[in-house]
Amino acid sequence: MKDLTTGNEGKLILGFAAPMLIGNIFQQAYNIVDAIIVGKFLGKEALAAVGASFPIIYAVIALVIGIGSGASIVISQYFGAKDYASVKKASDTINIFLMVTGIIVGLVGFFFSRNLLQLIQLPPELIPQAQTYLSIYLGGMVVFFGFNGAASILRGLGDSKTPLYFLAIATIFNIVFDLLFVVVFKWGIAGAAIATLFAQGGAFATAIFYLNKNHNLLNYSFTRMHFSGYIFKQILRIGLPSGIQQSFIAAGIVALNTIVNTFGTNVIAAYSAAGRIDSLAALPAMNFSAALSGFVGQNMGAGKLDRIKKGLTSTLLMSSVVCVILTALIIVFSTQLMQLFTTDEAVIAIGREYLIIVSTFYILFSTMFVFHGVLRGAGASIAPMIISIFALWLFRIPAAMFLSNIFGEKGIWWAIPIGWGIGLVGSIIYYRTGRWKKKGVIGTKDSTIQSDNTL
Repeated sequence: MKDLTTGNEGKLILGFAAPMLIGNIFQQAYNIVDAIIVGKFLGKEALAAVGASFPIIYAVIALVIGIGSGASIVISQYFGAKDYASVKKASDTINIFLMVTGIIVGLVGFFFSRNLLQLIQLPPELIPQAQTYLSIYLGGMVVFFGFNGAASILRGLGDSKTPLYFLAIATIFNIVFDLLFVVVFKWGIAGAAIATLFAQGGAFATAIFYLNKNHNLLNYSFTRMHFSGYIFKQILRIGLPSGIQQSFIAAGIVALNTIVNTFGTNVIAAYSAAGRIDSLAALPAMNFSAALSGFVGQNMGAGKLDRIKKGLTSTLLMSSVVCVILTALIIVFSTQLMQLFTTDEAVIAIGREYLIIVSTFYILFSTMFVFHGVLRGAGASIAPMIISIFALWLFRIPAAMFLSNIFGEKGIWWAIPIGWGIGLVGSIIYYRTGRWKKKGVIGTKDSTIQSDNTL
């Protein structure tokens, strides 16, 4: 547990973000290792099948994950206010919710995976492999939700290091299982899905053991958990807008994938591989944003709004430096990065084209996410929801449809930074209104602080 209400703002946020970033790199390694092993040992068709499955996975779980993020913010605000009884209630409540919904999502995904793949117009030759991967992956969603719930609770308390250790161990096991099931046992694409499921289940079991041994406040017991309707309403108030936002975004990604799928296997495979690299590059911005949310949540609970502006400025500077470095590395090594996944020259060329276009504009994505971190940490999660949905559905998707008819798949790539730019403008405008300062769960203690229009 770490108190983020005192001390140097930039150092605290960096110290909180760094373990989360490393942890999420390990978590992304699940998907990256799957894609590399599948692409290298099973071919570009299998790589395309795995890539086509992930937008559906995201769409199925987006609402639940968004609500879970609301729990982290609620916990951080109660912890900042030293209300430990409510911290325990919030922990139990989100664990119960995630366990039940994980079972439901797993059943729905397992039985309807083929229908979902047909809905996004995946080429028929890719559906059998994609269905196998998707049904196994979603069938084990309860352990995925369980681990992410435990990690969110710890992060709400300012502990971003412990989940990192769990993920590090799980990632190592995932790599070992991938090589064993796919390369040695020859289980094909099913082996990649089973490897990820086993590794994630191990991380969840480790998290339960750790919480029960080291945190009396958060003792994880399926028989002694109590659901709080009042706190769940607070979680929904903050998390549901984020969940709805994620659902709309997920639906938008599915819509974009439907456009991509019309260009055939080479483009789908390239988008799958380049998207893995893109997702990894996006992690610094996302984790700076998450760290800033925790920082803002605790300082809102403690009534220290003056620290929030300083935290935002520091985070913008740090995330921008990281973005510039990442952009330069990806542009220079784009070919080599694509070669990690496939030896097919056509796929490599298309993926390189994607990476050069999109990575040039990472700074827009990063800055937008940092501003969203402030708004969500303060409890004003409806604003980034509306902004993100507006940017995606009114600009990015129409731009992808229009530009792809003119420039082919390049038009889809150019639509991505267009959406980021619109989202960034909307986020800055809302932040400068100062309305987010009135959205805390428990109210602010310093009512004398007035809204200002400065950064």
